[in-house]
Amino acid sequence: MPEAMPSHFAAGLSTRERQLLEDLYRSRSLSPYTPGQVIPLFPEEWVIVCRGVVQLTTLYPNGGEALLGFAGPSMPLGSPLTMLDPYQAKALTAVDVLRLPAAEVEASEILSQGLLKQVVRRLRQTEALLALAGRRRVEDRLRQLLSLLAVELGSPVATGVRLQVRLTHQDLANAIGTTRVTITRLLNRFRQQGWVAVDKNRHLVIKLAHAP
Repeated sequence: MPEAMPSHFAAGLSTRERQLLEDLYRSRSLSPYTPGQVIPLFPEEWVIVCRGVVQLTTLYPNGGEALLGFAGPSMPLGSPLTMLDPYQAKALTAVDVLRLPAAEVEASEILSQGLLKQVVRRLRQTEALLALAGRRRVEDRLRQLLSLLAVELGSPVATGVRLQVRLTHQDLANAIGTTRVTITRLLNRFRQQGWVAVDKNRHLVIKLAHAP
């Protein structure tokens, strides 16, 4: 059973509304997933990330994978939020999720208000990812992607912003429509320029203050 509701979920609600959401949250069991595990998604069910980071993808007819976004704590995902098939959610870290029937969400004004704020966060992230396609140069697309990831998945450290998840070069290549070899070459260039570093646990550290 969860100990506390993620703070972002009830932001902006009244004390009474927040208490009702906390009571709902505490009464439910969470579903845990390990890094790399695919999270099953069922029709007419909302999935709320309570801990960790989830990667959302779809597949092209040729078998290629396309990045749709990332869902962190308090952010929703699931069949009610997409028309894509296939639509896959994969745990990038240890993840706990809360499952809610769509009918229950629709019947609760307070629950709907809490989820709406997080849907808006997902929408803004999706628009930022779509904007990457407008960049002609692969280098510019990668810079913009890393800057977005620093905001969405980063935590401040002494040397910059550390990404909380370890993304492979292939993950980054899929996100911006290029090859793994190109990503490796560009990341090496960014490291030489002092804009990107890799910590002892192989997590990327983005030095936004040094961005060109």
